Amino acid sequence: MKKYFLVIAFLIVANLMHAQTIKKLKMDEVVKMIETSTQPLVVNFWASWCQPCVHEIPWFEKNITADKTNNIKLVLVSMDYGSDYPKTVTDFVKKQGYTSTVYWLNETDPNIFCKKIDAKWDGTIPVTVMVNNKKHYRQFYNQQLPEAKLQEALKALVQ
Repeated sequence: MKKYFLVIAFLIVANLMHAQTIKKLKMDEVVKMIETSTQPLVVNFWASWCQPCVHEIPWFEKNITADKTNNIKLVLVSMDYGSDYPKTVTDFVKKQGYTSTVYWLNETDPNIFCKKIDAKWDGTIPVTVMVNNKKHYRQFYNQQLPEAKLQEALKALVQ
């Protein structure tokens, strides 16, 4: 019986250790992350209620993980409602099995924070920014990226 409880305790601890902690951040912190990145960086803005967002994230994770040579970093920035943070967002990320770094955007006025990323961003999602500061490369995508287009975008990011 004691072994049974030890196994259960181990499984609970292992599950908690594997669960991702989703930190909240402000848009200025995202901008700083983009501006100071020393590796190719993909920042995807999404929400759990946005079907095009949820549909494309597995493509991002699969293609970026598969590219072992270019050291591309993927950051997922949740734009879920404040009432959904942290529990709903964390549960959703865990259920989906996302392995990338996930943050929750702690902002309320898209008229202000969107323009910090790109003047053309009107607040719609999904949105992706790809940056390679070493090559002075920056590209803004204000739409879902189908997998084939994503693959082309990732090539341009590292060329």
